[in-house]
Amino acid sequence: MPKLEDLEKELDALSRAEKARLLQRIVQDLGDSFPGVESTAGVCGGEPCIVRTRIPVWVLEQMRRQGVSEADILRCYPSLRAEDLADAWAYVRVHREEIGQQIHENEEA
Repeated sequence: MPKLEDLEKELDALSRAEKARLLQRIVQDLGDSFPGVESTAGVCGGEPCIVRTRIPVWVLEQMRRQGVSEADILRCYPSLRAEDLADAWAYVRVHREEIGQQIHENEEA
């Protein structure tokens, strides 16, 4: 597999049109990814969590639904940054049903 440095050299050799096509392909490939959120088997039951933490997105969304302010969420979780909350809210917008189901399942437990 080519290394990043090799790919960068090849990128320099592409025309603007080829670079645009490549960029479209990359965006299409990453379209449903959220760099600030990850799901890892064996960590929090595989539920989506904020990177660098074991804080599930559903926990943050549940707090938001209960009226907890972002400032208070950040005080409750000192390891979180404002950008982590923005990542969580973006994830929730796209995965509303999944997060709602996780909240429901955890309320029943």
